[in-house]
Amino acid sequence: MQVAQVLLINIVVVCAVFLSLWALCLKWKDVTIVDSYWAIGMAILALSTFLQFDPSPRRWLLLSLCALWAIRLGGYLFWRWRDHGPDRRYVRMMEKAQEQRGWGFAKASLLLVFVTQAPLQFIVALPVQLGQISAAPVALGWLAWTGAALALFGIAFESVADLQLTAFRKNPDNAGKVLSSGLWSYTRHPNYFGDACVWWGLYLIAAETTIGLFSVIGPLLLTWTLMKWSGAPTLEYRMRKTKPGYIEYIERTSGFFPWPPKKA
Repeated sequence: MQVAQVLLINIVVVCAVFLSLWALCLKWKDVTIVDSYWAIGMAILALSTFLQFDPSPRRWLLLSLCALWAIRLGGYLFWRWRDHGPDRRYVRMMEKAQEQRGWGFAKASLLLVFVTQAPLQFIVALPVQLGQISAAPVALGWLAWTGAALALFGIAFESVADLQLTAFRKNPDNAGKVLSSGLWSYTRHPNYFGDACVWWGLYLIAAETTIGLFSVIGPLLLTWTLMKWSGAPTLEYRMRKTKPGYIEYIERTSGFFPWPPKKA
């Protein structure tokens, strides 16, 4: 009953915030901000769960690491939206919904973006929800500290990757070129790999509790999404068409897990 109550409250929170954000996007005619909220919403779910219990070391650790990750990634994506303007993916998605289905912006944005992302966010964030429910064990064990180290590593890894990508794009000499140095020489998606490390780390913290063990679906779904669905495949499909040399980059660079590049 306690698990059901916590998750039900969090579902209400997810729906309320997503609907409020959708209403704002109707005024802006742009849904790009949903990418920033993808991260921030995870921290809101962690906070919502935290407020339903008495503080404990595990709850503080899960909330703090999730918030650190969310503020860093959410802030970066918000800056990118304000600096770059509407994301082409969403612009094209709305155009196709209008052309092929006759949907207006309100219906298309609700059904194709917000209704899709809300349940995904809730499921991926299960480690910071289920991991806070059980009061035992009170002390953090080696598994939790391993998870904390992995999460911090992931935050640092994706932060460096985003800094390298931002600097690369700011240089006009790199227009049309492929970033293949720094972390991007070891994996084509260092930011996605960092994300996966963060959520597997949070899962390890949660997994020291019996209920937290069942949250494994969260990092599994995230990893599959990044590697096989809306992450790498979508990005690489576009990059193959727009970036000369990207196919050669694929041939010598690991797709997800960091690995030394192959020799030409």
